[in-house]
Amino acid sequence: MSKMVGEMGAAISGALVLVGTRLGLYKALAEGGPATSAVLAARTGLFERYVREWLAAQAASGYVEHDPETGSFALSPEQAMVFADDEAPTYLASAYELISSVYIDEPRISDAFRSGRGVGWHEHHECLFRGTERFFRPGYRANLVSSWLPALDGVVDRLEEGARVADIGCGAGASTILMALAFPDSEFVGYDYHEPSITRAREAAAEAGVGGNLRFEVATAKEFPARNLDLAACFDCLHDMGDPVGAARHVREALKPDGTFMVVEPFAQDSLPGNLNPIGRIFYSASTMICTPGSLAQEVGLGLGAQAGEKKLAEVLSQAGFTRIRRAAETPFNLVIEARP
Repeated sequence: MSKMVGEMGAAISGALVLVGTRLGLYKALAEGGPATSAVLAARTGLFERYVREWLAAQAASGYVEHDPETGSFALSPEQAMVFADDEAPTYLASAYELISSVYIDEPRISDAFRSGRGVGWHEHHECLFRGTERFFRPGYRANLVSSWLPALDGVVDRLEEGARVADIGCGAGASTILMALAFPDSEFVGYDYHEPSITRAREAAAEAGVGGNLRFEVATAKEFPARNLDLAACFDCLHDMGDPVGAARHVREALKPDGTFMVVEPFAQDSLPGNLNPIGRIFYSASTMICTPGSLAQEVGLGLGAQAGEKKLAEVLSQAGFTRIRRAAETPFNLVIEARP
């Protein structure tokens, strides 16, 4: 019962994180310093009584600090990095928009349990797409250019000289945009079958001020038209594909003979017991509600799942014709695999 009280508190308080993010409450508290509910309401132009109750809930959750002597509330530096600074690698408030989608879509997923049919990415509520973009971007910003690409043999040198790169399953383009900004002499194309995501990617590229070395196109992982690629990448999406072997085979055919395929996947051990931990809990849950249904909605419907693990991923890549496969880097949330023809 003690565990479940904590679980229920976490589940219901996630909606309040969304409120605080959308209404700018966390940012106003971080930027303006300690405040009473009246002061924070004045800063944000919101109704004080709602702000008061929201602050009480945040303090009970341990998301903000409360000073009983002054009646004020404040964010510690650590809390601000999680809730208020969307440039920080630790920013996680955006995850709750992604999480909210699984509650909205639960009836559809429950029906799929009965029927065995899949539920495509495009069939989910739109907050999944926004939440995914905002959730993954801080991790990519913290690791992609600084550590993941340098971990690949010779890839950074190629990118600096001018390479051809495809980001397959790019979604809203967070990863593609970061690479295009870092390597202006290379040419980048982001592909995704989901047209609204490609529209958002183009908007995000304009917002980021990317130059003429980047474009986004609607195409599936098995049919994208790029050829003679120096680098192809799949960020947190290969396991979502119905036919990841076929997609990887198409990537291999699109690469130059000495090209590189970078596969970034959720971190996982190769066995269930190794994943029975807080991170595995998140990824298995997301996989049940999003990833596995998405794969089952497509041809083949392999259903790798978000906790496939390095061994199974290597088998997929080997079946696709890649002969040199290794783990190049890792974080607590991701595996980075380098594959070469």
